[in-house]
Amino acid sequence: MPETDYLKVPQNRIGALIGSKGGVKKAIEKATGTILDIDSEEGTVYITPTEDMDDPLGVWNANHIVKAVARGFNPEVALKLVSDDVYLEVISLPAYIGKSKKALARHKARIIGKDGKTREIIMDLLEVDMVIYGKTVSLIGEMDNIMIAKEAIEMILKGSRHKTVYGFLEHKKESLKMKEFKDLVGIEDDKIEFKDGIEFDENMLQ
Repeated sequence: MPETDYLKVPQNRIGALIGSKGGVKKAIEKATGTILDIDSEEGTVYITPTEDMDDPLGVWNANHIVKAVARGFNPEVALKLVSDDVYLEVISLPAYIGKSKKALARHKARIIGKDGKTREIIMDLLEVDMVIYGKTVSLIGEMDNIMIAKEAIEMILKGSRHKTVYGFLEHKKESLKMKEFKDLVGIEDDKIEFKDGIEFDENMLQ
């Protein structure tokens, strides 16, 4: 059985983690088969597996759900992490831009964009959830989409123009669509293989 895990949560996110009448805490416990012991004064959350926990990754999932709430996500979004296909990525901004408060504010503003445009484009094109909180940018979504979103954010942090980033995202979105199509119809190594054994190169279809 998995051992007890623990992590720190910012004081101002404890309320969101507990929820009204403990509703969020109970939802996380039910979804992961764990027990959350929340020390509100210290901001420490202890995660213990229940005796009848079905999923061996329950503690791991609970850890990431709690971490997502701690990084500013709505608990309902954070609970998506119960799915095996959904992941959490936390990007530390100081690792890219240093500890300057002015630089932090400037880069956070660039990631958000005017009237939230840049953040919305990243979220909509890649179907990811994103939260900018404190010194981090956090993403929840499928792995391929998250990695592209992270690359786009890194481009912004390195000074790329928004127009360039949008073009990159559009190109990657098309690549994802093609990948999904290939997976759906069974294309492998630029070939389509039908059930009757006939093979076609992609070039033959152009």
